[in-house]
Amino acid sequence: MATPMPTGAKLMAAVCFAVVGWVLANYYAVNMPDATAAGPIREGAAIVGALVGWSVMGNSVGKGYVEAAGAGIKTAVVLAVMALFVLAMAEMLDNSVKMRYEDAMEAVLDVFQTMAKRSHALLSMGVFGTVLFGGILGGLLTENAGRRWK
Repeated sequence: MATPMPTGAKLMAAVCFAVVGWVLANYYAVNMPDATAAGPIREGAAIVGALVGWSVMGNSVGKGYVEAAGAGIKTAVVLAVMALFVLAMAEMLDNSVKMRYEDAMEAVLDVFQTMAKRSHALLSMGVFGTVLFGGILGGLLTENAGRRWK
């Protein structure tokens, strides 16, 4: 059962998936068509990784190491989608400040179009490897922390 209190497992999940988010953003930025204008996506992905690790993986401990590895992969996939969403939201806000939208619905729809357009950079072995191995390692470390620090 999920506890509202901070635990050692939630802290470990936040740290592990912040690192996974950082590495994921590094591989993502290399594959972006405009990699020179990547901006602070590494820091943003690390923050998103810490939040997703705390909330998704931190609540999935105590079920064994095999389930923790699967929950780690699930957390890494959620991290990749949420980081892409945050990137698209930042781009939409930047465009809205420049008055490039006619109305609010166009801005909201542009978020999802930007996510679809930017998702092609996720199709690389570096990103897949980070999601797979980083998720498994983060899940196992979180499960180990959950067993040690009760």
